[in-house]
Amino acid sequence: MTPDPVRVLVADDQAMLRGSLRLLIDHTPGMTGVGEASDGAEAVELAQRELPDVVLMDIRMPGVDGIQATREICSGATMAGVRVLILTTFDLDEYVYAALRAGAAGFLLKDTPPADVLHAIRVVAAGEALLAPSVTRRLIAEFTSRPEPGRPLARTLDGVTDRELEVLGLIARGLSNTELADHLQLSPATIKTHIGRLLAKLGARDRAQLVIIAYTTGLVGRRDD
Repeated sequence: MTPDPVRVLVADDQAMLRGSLRLLIDHTPGMTGVGEASDGAEAVELAQRELPDVVLMDIRMPGVDGIQATREICSGATMAGVRVLILTTFDLDEYVYAALRAGAAGFLLKDTPPADVLHAIRVVAAGEALLAPSVTRRLIAEFTSRPEPGRPLARTLDGVTDRELEVLGLIARGLSNTELADHLQLSPATIKTHIGRLLAKLGARDRAQLVIIAYTTGLVGRRDD
């Protein structure tokens, strides 16, 4: 039986980029575009109506920006299965940190090669966070230096087992489930179990928030520096 295609919504105020991404998605086996939004308000409206698997979300858009749109999508009870993947220029879009706090599953640079964009969509649709090791340190260093509005994430790791701490540290370094299984010589099912327990114990929404917790609690700094 052929699996359902990954359904993708593109939100960007640049018509050329938006159209190029939609064309790329529609011509990729196993994916389909379900809409295009030119601002955050339209992105939220389309996400509510279409319930895509992934929203490719620009940060800087007129009116409702990508941060607010991400917050509304990720907090909406009817959109619990919708994942947001941020599109950013990184050096210029400092608000990417706020977007991660709002619930985004990860981020892409706007100059990312097409094949890597497709890979990122698949990763996020599968429930993993896209936090590449090459940029994770810089991202989190800036993230943790900023005031934290709203409800904070876990500040301690009480109740987390040694094995779970090991898994958490590796997640913070950007390892995927497959890489975790290979590194720890565990089955993929066991890795998923550990991650599920970490999410529950630490009150995290997804892997992106687990990465943030690993840094804000000092776990990665203690063991990695």
